[in-house]
Amino acid sequence: MDYNPTLSIATAALEIGAGTWALRGPGRRPIVRAAAAILFLLAGYQIVEAVFCTGLLPLGGPFLPRLAFIVVAWLPPTGLLLAARLYPGQKRALYGYAYGMYLFCAALVLGIATDPHFVTTSVCLIVFARYTNPTPLYQTYGLFYQTGLMGLLAISAWGVTICDERRQRLLLGQLMLGSIAFIFPSLVTVAVLPIADNALPSIMCHFALLLALFLIRLVAIERRSALEPAAETPLPVETMTTGAAG
Repeated sequence: MDYNPTLSIATAALEIGAGTWALRGPGRRPIVRAAAAILFLLAGYQIVEAVFCTGLLPLGGPFLPRLAFIVVAWLPPTGLLLAARLYPGQKRALYGYAYGMYLFCAALVLGIATDPHFVTTSVCLIVFARYTNPTPLYQTYGLFYQTGLMGLLAISAWGVTICDERRQRLLLGQLMLGSIAFIFPSLVTVAVLPIADNALPSIMCHFALLLALFLIRLVAIERRSALEPAAETPLPVETMTTGAAG
């Protein structure tokens, strides 16, 4: 079956546009930047998959499937960093968890980049890619990735239950719902469709369009909250008096 890059290209365009839109607007920069970084990482995977599945760069063919794993490897620690920035109360441990995952991710990325056997085959079917990963490094990668995503889901869900401040609870809720929306449908798809066997990374990144939509809503809520205080702040008495006199 021939691969059709339309879905990947359209998804990447939406995610790049959303990330750019997020960075150009108001809101707390640490939160907005983390959300935009996730959107750009998701777009990066889609672009790399489209390139190697369509053969646009034949000379880079052996490395491009590994590059797809390298790009998306940064998603779990970046999601955890966003959760830490949204979390109520003491969150030093969450920052430590996120930065620890970044360090572990860097080691994995180095291993993937230098191991030509990390992905021995990649088969592109319709709108997704299937990979064969025979090395023990892939098992470590899978454990890292799934632990990070499940940790993100658990942390955001717990934050929603303990957060007293409405805005933060709403933002954490978007992160929680976005995680649910792409993790569980991906796992179900791979479990019930034989054709999706060994395609979990690709399937997850396609379903991550749902995560992107919730991140867009997260940024929209943050942007609206950033604009509300300015709109509601009364003018100084001197300004009001001068305006009336004029």
